[in-house]
Amino acid sequence: MKRNIEWKEKTEEGVRRTVRVLFPGRGHVKWQFKRADEERWDYDTPPNSKDWKTLEDKVDKLYQRNRCAFRDRELVKNLRQKNEDNSNLYES
Repeated sequence: MKRNIEWKEKTEEGVRRTVRVLFPGRGHVKWQFKRADEERWDYDTPPNSKDWKTLEDKVDKLYQRNRCAFRDRELVKNLRQKNEDNSNLYES
C-alpha cells in the first residue's frame, strides 16, 4: 500500500491517541502509537484486538473504493487472525 493509514481516538482516561500503520512491503505491517500527553511516538507496544479491528475496517473501506490492493486487504485479515490466535494461546 502506498499510503499510511492513520486514525485518532480517545483512551479510557480521555487522552487523545493517534495510531499510524505503515505497509513497508514483504508482508509486514508497522504500528506506531502516540498519545497527546507524550512527546515521542511509541514503536514497541503491540496493537490490541481493537486496533486490529479498526485497521481491518479501514482497509475494507479503502478496498471498496479501489484505493487498496486485494493483497493488502488479505494481509491485514491474515495478520489479525494470527494475532487473535496468539492472544488466545496466552489466555488459556
